Amino acid sequence: MSGPGFEFHVVLAALLIDAATGDPPWLYRRVPHPVVMLGKLAELAERILYAPSPPWRCVLGGAVTVIVVVGAGVGAAWSIDRFLVEGRTHGWLLEAVIASTLLAFRGLHDHARAVVGGLDRSLAAGRDAVGHMVGRDTAVLDEAGVARGAVESVAENFSDGVVAPLFWYVVAGLPGLFAYKALNTLDSMIGHRTERYRHFGTVAARLDDLANWLPARLAGLYLVAAACLLPAADGGRAWRVMIRDARKHRSPNAGWQEAAVAGALDVAVAGPRRYPHETVDDAWMGDGRTRLGAGDVTRCLHLYITAGSLVALTLALLWWLI
Repeated sequence: MSGPGFEFHVVLAALLIDAATGDPPWLYRRVPHPVVMLGKLAELAERILYAPSPPWRCVLGGAVTVIVVVGAGVGAAWSIDRFLVEGRTHGWLLEAVIASTLLAFRGLHDHARAVVGGLDRSLAAGRDAVGHMVGRDTAVLDEAGVARGAVESVAENFSDGVVAPLFWYVVAGLPGLFAYKALNTLDSMIGHRTERYRHFGTVAARLDDLANWLPARLAGLYLVAAACLLPAADGGRAWRVMIRDARKHRSPNAGWQEAAVAGALDVAVAGPRRYPHETVDDAWMGDGRTRLGAGDVTRCLHLYITAGSLVALTLALLWWLI
């Protein structure tokens, strides 16, 4: 890369490209998505390295899986970066296009809009739509459960799918972005507290928590700032609930965004949830309604778009100032 200004230029362009196009289905019917390729490599590594016992061997196999998948992502990114930068006037634009495929701003928005449209048609359609966003057992969800799942997913993935990948792109360029997405993909695949992955996914889960620690808190602050700008939200309450309730979440990171959204919209999120392999009885975050509806998902999307716009404004200011 040719300097900090160039990097902010590329990062901003990547975010704008993703916001405009998302992941075009016609393209990924023809070529594999980078995350899909990372996932396939993770599946292969798991088949070779997984050992149910003893626990130390299971942990070691998971650690080697992380090294292989993250290393492959970093190596691919470094090669792409060198190829695009050396002697190519418009290499930065091609890099921005590639980087945009690892962001989820538009995709998350579209999934949440599909939940709103689904609930407008029927509960079954709402359940089907939210099933693309959450891992919980959607068959038992009522309308409030569907809406709450969508709101929580938008809040949590504002960090995982937008702020965190942008943060690591700024910190370490394209290799940093690929490393983060590889780690995040591994966490979603093996970082579960199930019998199979309790030991094998330990390293992936802990490293993903570490990689998301600062971005999650930044994402919460962006959501609070967005709430200050919207007449239908409350920035002061978003801040108070985030500071008070974020640590109630079972995740060390997701609570910051979810609590901020709960306070901003005056609703309650988290609480009891049923997954295919377990039922969790977490504490509620927020003091408002637990009975959410499609309108609350729409209000959450307004908050999400405003927060994303503030992220883009931050990148533009950094590009101009540095």
